[in-house]
Amino acid sequence: MNTTRKILLGDEALALGAINAGLSGVYAYPGTPSTEITEFIQGDKTARERKLHSHWSSNEKTAMEEALGMSFCGKRAMVCMKHVGMNVCADPFVNSAFTGANGGLIVVAADDPSMHSSQNEQDSRFYADFAFVPALEPSDQQEAYDMAAYGFELSERVRMPLMMRLVTRLSHSRAVVEVADEAMPEKALRYPDDTDQWVLMPGNSKRRYPVVLRLWEELEAESEVSPFNRYIDGPDHSLGIIVSGIAYNYLMENYPDGCPYPVVKISQYPLPRKMLRRLYDECDHLLIIEEGQPFIEQKLRGLLCDDCNISGRFDGKLPRTGELTPDSVRRALGLPEIEAPEASRQVVRRPPALCQGCGHRDVFHALNDVLAGYGSAKVFGDIGCYTLGWLSPFNAIDTVVDMGASITMAKGAADAGQHPAVAVIGDSTFTHSGMTGLLDAINENSHITVIISDNLTTGMTGGQDSQGTGKLEDICLGLGADPAHVRTIDSLPKNHQAMMDMFREEIEYPGLSVIVSRRECIQTARRHAKKA
Repeated sequence: MNTTRKILLGDEALALGAINAGLSGVYAYPGTPSTEITEFIQGDKTARERKLHSHWSSNEKTAMEEALGMSFCGKRAMVCMKHVGMNVCADPFVNSAFTGANGGLIVVAADDPSMHSSQNEQDSRFYADFAFVPALEPSDQQEAYDMAAYGFELSERVRMPLMMRLVTRLSHSRAVVEVADEAMPEKALRYPDDTDQWVLMPGNSKRRYPVVLRLWEELEAESEVSPFNRYIDGPDHSLGIIVSGIAYNYLMENYPDGCPYPVVKISQYPLPRKMLRRLYDECDHLLIIEEGQPFIEQKLRGLLCDDCNISGRFDGKLPRTGELTPDSVRRALGLPEIEAPEASRQVVRRPPALCQGCGHRDVFHALNDVLAGYGSAKVFGDIGCYTLGWLSPFNAIDTVVDMGASITMAKGAADAGQHPAVAVIGDSTFTHSGMTGLLDAINENSHITVIISDNLTTGMTGGQDSQGTGKLEDICLGLGADPAHVRTIDSLPKNHQAMMDMFREEIEYPGLSVIVSRRECIQTARRHAKKA
């Protein structure tokens, strides 16, 4: 097969690898650092010609279930999300180990060490291990590309979904990748031979569980011979190094002429126990270098011993929080520091801010002016551009926890006697996770005011389509909200007084009210104008 060399982001390499491996559909909800996977597929010529599915899903749970449906029909599917999206899709993901896969199914979890744009640093490898689902973790962009075809084939061979774990630094950095010039054909429709395991009645699940456990043993044997896991011997056995994913690059950057210590490189899970035992037996001390949480280190302390000669993130040899760097790896190896110029002290921090002309600004201006008249008002925020309303000059939000929590937390606060209790949520977040919370509030006619700040797009992640565009009021009415208290206003500076009056009236209403404040995202509006 002829090949071409291209410069690709890690996300793009995985996306192109999936297309060239016969992908039939990608399902995703946008979230940094995973967004570019789906965007690349949406713009790819082969994907367009084949009419591969690439529309955004309402949330990660629906994306996982939709991809599972495509897999049931024998076609290759991929579902993509950032790490906190794994929390949203946990129910179908964990159960997918019991249903298994028919067509190849890859679940991409893009982790965000250092929390560049996230609420936490959770490590998705724990989800894969918990669910008995095999996982792949590329160390570079070429492996991200190669693992797509390998992952689909492995998924179909063992009849299981698998996880592909990326991290921000790999997703958003570029490298030269050798790719095939032609894509494999899509798989034909083909249904499972045994459909009982796809019906998770307790009786079926009880029969399936021992099979899943036996498969886990087979998958461990697969890891021992995986082309992405390998034992690299070295002359100095005073130290053995276990390194996973992108951290392998950081290690080799410090040893351009070759590492003097034995190294076990891990990019496929479950862990290759025999390979690790060999390293432990042959070396005096082990150093574990892994991006994210100490997943491998924790496993080894359980497999080998609790107080053995193992160093890593638990004992402080490497930092427990944040991304690894070549320098932090260098310090853990005991190598001398590389001299570098001191960072400039003249650089001023530039925290993120809402764009000039953003409709969220007008919502917060009006809301702050209204709530100034109440001594104990609380505003429950959500995930999106408008989260920046917590910062100066607005300081308008009291809580932000997870997608959709604004409405449910406001309801809980109102149940406790809080008034005013105001929820501020965006249009895309509302259709992602806010609708069910609103239904709870409607059913109890909770004394809360819900402001859906509608900018007609998924703005925080780059302007993807929003599922609720043009339908938000109908959704609220369909859920049973009182039509007299589902109101709409354009969030424009000229409407400041009208917005204040509407906010005040609905806060005083002793029940549930919804206000849709609408104004197109300024960035999306500019793109539309330029395109026109």
